[in-house]
Amino acid sequence: MARGKSIVLIGAGRMGGALAAGWLAGRSKPNLAIIAPRPTPQVQAWAEEGLVFLNPEPAPADIVVLGVKPQQFARAAEGMKPFIGEKTLVVSVMGGIKLGQLEDGLGTSHVIRAMPNTPGSVGKGVTLLAAASSLGQDDIEAARKLLTPLGLVEGPMDEKTMVAATGISGCGPAYVFLLAEVMAEAGEAEGVPKEMAARLAVETIIGAAALMEESGQTPNELRKMVTSPGGITQAALDILMDDGGMPILLRKALRAAVTRDRELSREPD
Repeated sequence: MARGKSIVLIGAGRMGGALAAGWLAGRSKPNLAIIAPRPTPQVQAWAEEGLVFLNPEPAPADIVVLGVKPQQFARAAEGMKPFIGEKTLVVSVMGGIKLGQLEDGLGTSHVIRAMPNTPGSVGKGVTLLAAASSLGQDDIEAARKLLTPLGLVEGPMDEKTMVAATGISGCGPAYVFLLAEVMAEAGEAEGVPKEMAARLAVETIIGAAALMEESGQTPNELRKMVTSPGGITQAALDILMDDGGMPILLRKALRAAVTRDRELSREPD
């Protein structure tokens, strides 16, 4: 992240808070102000430690990051404008609010959509980018530098691709958390003590993710490596991969995410 650029984060809920945590965990601490009428204890603690400026008087910033709920955008847009000058880059992390809506609501064409995910708070995130057609390469690179401390940055891409990809990376952490949850519950149902089942599920997912990252092999190759024909893993996969199993369920889940993104862009404030 470029040192010295002034950043205003408007909205510091789950996603905004994860973004701020990722920035503050980086080597170069940003010049960060957070607008949050009801700050979380974490945001309040950052302010008390002098790491962020909390609710300063409005003034144009170099970069404004919009982290409010998409349903609140129309109502909140007027209050955001005092932070946006002629050269301000606006980065939206609001799901469902399209580039055209941002331009119309904020009166600027310097807008970019970014879809980060919560692992960005520990530097292991994925962020998707979609930029307005009029946005220059310098602004795109500024957004990339802003988001690189959070992890992998993909894009810029068109908005249609971004919506579908959000169903993978944006929603994906919740899928993994659910997997850990139900693995533990299944183990407990078979007699594994509750705390042990939870610990085994979490550590197994962490280990499998690390192996995918470091082995250089595809998930398909790794799955086949640990699945002996006729063995106990194969017996489990026969259930997970049958006609009503994980492949079709995830396709349905991504379709639901895409549909909900489109609905959000049309919902009234």
